[in-house]
Amino acid sequence: MDLEFSGEVWFWKGPAPWHFITVPDEQCGQLEAASAVVSYGWGMIPVAARIGDTEWTTSLWPKDGRYIVPVKAWVRKAEEVDVGDTVTVRLGVNA
Repeated sequence: MDLEFSGEVWFWKGPAPWHFITVPDEQCGQLEAASAVVSYGWGMIPVAARIGDTEWTTSLWPKDGRYIVPVKAWVRKAEEVDVGDTVTVRLGVNA
């Protein structure tokens, strides 16, 4: 399954700070349906993610009935994105 959407980069300050992009509701339903087959636990969904020319592997995290994409520091640096920026994300769910 491949998805593409735009979203805003946001920061979670928790005990281990991370930057994320929230998957829109429209795509979350598709991901929820696939999670029973591809999740490796806690509802995490392995994906290949791409912003601009930068691709990386990660897992979508379930949060409040939706999914969030963690965006690593090296990805943000390579694509020159920061908190508040809206970016286009492409996801390929790894089966």
